Formats: sequence, structure tokens, C-alpha cells
Amino acid sequence: MEKFFDCNNVAYPEFTKGSVVSCKATKGAFPENSVYTLVLAVSGEKKPQPGQFYMLHPLKSDTLLGRPISVFHFEQKKGFVEITFLILVKGIGTKELSALQKDDEISILGPLGNVFRKPENGKALIIGCGIGIAHVAGFAESLKDKTYDFYASFRSGKYGLEYIKPDKLVITTDDGSEGIKGMLPTALSVETLKDNNYSAVYVCGPAPLLEYVKQISEEAGIVCYLSMESRMACGVGVCLGCTIDTTEGNKRCCKDGPVFDSRIIKFPQFKDSFSSKTVTQKKPLDEEPDLSITIKGVRFENPLIGSSGTFGFGTEYSPVFDVNRLGGIASKGLTIEPRQGNSGIRLWETPSGLMNSIGLQNPGIPHFIENELPKMLKLKPVTIANLSGSTLESYIEGAKLLDKTEVPIIELNISCPNVAAGGASFGMTCELADQAVSTIRALTKKPLIVKLTPQSPDLINVALQCIKSGADAISLCNSFQGVAIDIERGVPVFDKIKAGFGGPAVRPIAMRLIYELCTEINKLQESKRVPIVAIGGVEKWEDVVEFIMCGATAVAVGTNTFANPFTMIECIDGLSAFMKRKGYKNLSEIRGLALEGSLLK
Repeated sequence: MEKFFDCNNVAYPEFTKGSVVSCKATKGAFPENSVYTLVLAVSGEKKPQPGQFYMLHPLKSDTLLGRPISVFHFEQKKGFVEITFLILVKGIGTKELSALQKDDEISILGPLGNVFRKPENGKALIIGCGIGIAHVAGFAESLKDKTYDFYASFRSGKYGLEYIKPDKLVITTDDGSEGIKGMLPTALSVETLKDNNYSAVYVCGPAPLLEYVKQISEEAGIVCYLSMESRMACGVGVCLGCTIDTTEGNKRCCKDGPVFDSRIIKFPQFKDSFSSKTVTQKKPLDEEPDLSITIKGVRFENPLIGSSGTFGFGTEYSPVFDVNRLGGIASKGLTIEPRQGNSGIRLWETPSGLMNSIGLQNPGIPHFIENELPKMLKLKPVTIANLSGSTLESYIEGAKLLDKTEVPIIELNISCPNVAAGGASFGMTCELADQAVSTIRALTKKPLIVKLTPQSPDLINVALQCIKSGADAISLCNSFQGVAIDIERGVPVFDKIKAGFGGPAVRPIAMRLIYELCTEINKLQESKRVPIVAIGGVEKWEDVVEFIMCGATAVAVGTNTFANPFTMIECIDGLSAFMKRKGYKNLSEIRGLALEGSLLK
């Protein structure tokens, strides 16, 4: 492979593949299996330098991006380099890396970043905290034995120290399991630095530790180098997503760093959370949290709802898992007459999503009332009848029939993207939405959820109009519209050209719509506010928490049920465990926390 060089004649990193030599839980790291030691064999003679890192990305991965991982140790072999990394299992990407097996192939880009500047004379001090040990231990290994002291700080246990040979090793642990009990400041101060007359300080760890070491080093008059961390996409300096705030302007963590002179770094700039605002930590619960919600007096055991069009009538999934654990089930979209739906291709898979052009195929409301509804009512989840139509008259006729039944809630669907008439057209403008909602409101006293389309150019005002017209809740949002092309035939995939698009790819957009709508609803008088049922790309329990923190009362799951039928059960269990761990007794304590102007407790 041809090598390329920048204007300083420095070789650019290589994008290649590595082979897994081994991947095992790191001994001494606690909790167990929280850190893994990954060893890769990389062909060629290109060796990493102290302080550099690689972007690692398994060939089979659910993540879009690789993860930046510091070099812990490397050995030159005949024809290849064996590189060791320490992986802190924190999210999806690092979990995938920790699950690699011997001989698995992995994409790697590197080596990346600048290097630690070695001390010119005198003894150096090297400091590592937690997984930051990997970065500075790799640097320490490049120095002469006993020319440096090494401070290692952990919450519990110790690891990553097998290759270092310091003059003095000091270990601190929060729980006292190793060395000195306490955090780093317990063992290291300005006086410590001065008394030992260190020539330079090198440190890697979380932002609060970096800020502390910067402060005491500069107070002691000792040059200090910080190994910084920031979320990054490319690793080579082009995405500009990993900038560090410095006195010299924004610096790229991946290209200008990750090692920086502490004197140019401006703190505070990094927090353990995404924002400087955060909620006060509560004590974990001893009892199970209350997941129940109510919509216009109807009680749901939990906020998870099987979304209309993706869960049939509930009974279809009964052999797969216990559907009685769900909070609610929304029926297939129902029209007054039976419908066969659209012709041609109906499903088209896309990256992180699914396009569909079903066209409201359903048995008709009379058939539903006689056959499917009795079975749904026998289930524990709240039954929601999704009422659709092509004309206002057909909506009226359907509403009259459903009003005479025992169905607890009606969901007025003015959002279906896959029908030629009616459907989403009623949800496009305030005038048409008012006409549909006020008309159906006058026909039934049952709780009325109105399901809206994200295609409306005036969505928020349409939703507010629906509330004025009598909606007891808003369901948002139905599928987004998309187009797919069959490149072999050179024609659109779907007979109707446009089709509904859902799945994990739409979640951030749906989240934005829920955030905006809940923000506006919060401006209304409390008596006029209504619950929001959030829909759009839910894949895991964390997504449910996000929607609720954006203000949603309930969360419906659609497309991902096809990918993982246990999605809603996992979301219920995950939500419950999260609330218990964080000390939230009920959903009202987290609902709307993320909204601007919310009271952070």
C-alpha cells in the first residue's frame, strides 16, 4: 500500500484490518468484566508512539463509528505488530469490542494523535486514573526504569500496571481495596510535587482529575501534560467534532492532541454528563418503582404500548412472549370497510429502518368488533382501537360503531401516509384537523387519542388545535415519508412511489418533535394540558427514558418489534431498573426533566 505524507513529512495513519489474538476480562478490574484486555495483530512494521491511539471498529457492528482506544502496550513481531488495548465496557461500541473472539477481524485506523514529550532531565511524575491508566502506562513503558514515579487511582482494585517500572508506585482506591483509601488528592498535593522536585507531570483520567492536576502542577511551577478525551468521528482531524477549548482557540483532540500542555487548557469544559445541568442524585430504591400512567382516567400498568400497524391485535405475539406485561396495545388501523391494502412491494429494508406501503389492510370495523375486539379485551393491556378512514363520513360511521363497544380508548388516526385519500390529509392543516377531531369528539365520550403525521408543515399548531378540538391525548408521530429506487429496474420500489419510513434511524427526529410539542403544551394552562404518546424509532429502554424526559407520558414501539419481539419487555425491565437505581419512585419524577426551563431536582 502506498504511504502518504503531510506537509511536515509525517506519515498519515493507515486504515487496515487487525486480527484478534485474544480478548479477556482484565484481572484486578472491578466490577468484574468491566474492563477487557484486547490484543490485536496488525501486519506491517508501523509502530505506535507513546500517547497515540487507534480507531477500532468490529467488522460486524451495530455502531456507525469506530471507538478511539489508547495504546496500552505493543510488541514488534516478525512481519506484524502486536498491540494491546484496555477496553472499558461503557456503551454499545466498547461492549462489541469486549465481545471479540480469537481470529475475529477488526477495522483499525491509526496510529493517531500526537505523542507525549519525554522529560529532558530529572524525574517525571506519571498519573493515571481508571481506564486512563492505559494511556500513561504505555508512555511510562517507553521511559528508562526508575526515572519516574507513578500514581494510579481506581475506584476499586487495580490493573494495567504490569509493564511499568517506576521508582515509586502509589495506588489509591475509593474503597480502600488497594493502597491508600481515597481519591488522588488524598495522596497528591502541591507540596508533594514540590518536595519531589518533579521535572514534568503527565496525566490521563476524567476531567475533574485533569483539572486538579493542572491546578497543582501550575501552582508548583511544573510543566504538565494532559491527555484529553473527546467524542470523535474521524480520528484524523476532519470532522471537527472533538474540539478542545483552549486559550489558543479550539484544538482538535484527535489531531492536535490528545496530549496538550496544561497551560492552554480551559476548564471546566467537560462533564460526566452531556450538560452542565444535571439532576440531583437520589438514593436507590429498595422497592420497585411505580410505572403506571393514566390517560383520561384510564390506567395503564406501564407506559409501553404496542404501536398500531406493527402489533396486529395483540394475540398474534402471545405465543412469542407474555403480551400481558404491556401497558397497552393499539389495534391495526381500522376502516369501516374491509381493505386489501396496496399492490406491489410493501416492505423495503433500509439501514437502521424499514419502509412500508401496507395501505391500511384490515378486516373492517364490524368484523373487528365481532371477532378481534373480544380477544383483545381479554388481555391485560389497555385496548386502543385505531380508527382510520378515507372520508370524514367513514370516520363518523366507524366512530359510532366503536362508541357502542367496551373498547376503553379510541385512537383517531389522521396520519397514515400510505392511503390515497383521507388518512394523513386530515392531519396536514389546523382546519382539517379541527374538522376531524371536533366531529369525532361530538360522537363519543370515550377517551380520544389523536395520532398525527410528521409530514405536516405546521405540526405543532395542528397538535395544539387538536387539543382545543377535544383530543384527550396526542400520539406522535406516524411514519415519515420516503422514496426508494430499484436500481436494477430503474424504477421506484413502491407502486405509490412514497412509503412510510420508521425504525431507529428516525428516533432523533421524532425526539425533536416530541420535545417541541411538549414544550408548547407546557405553556398551556395546566387544565388544558394533555398526555403525549411518543412513537418513533424506539430500540431499547434508554430510548424510552429519553422520550419520557422530553415530556412523553407513554411510549409506543413499532418497527423494532419485527427486529426483536422482546423489545417492549426489555424496555419495561430496563426502565424499572433505571428508576430503581436512580431513586425515582414514579414516572412523574422524570417526565419532562429535559425540557428547557424544567425544574431540575
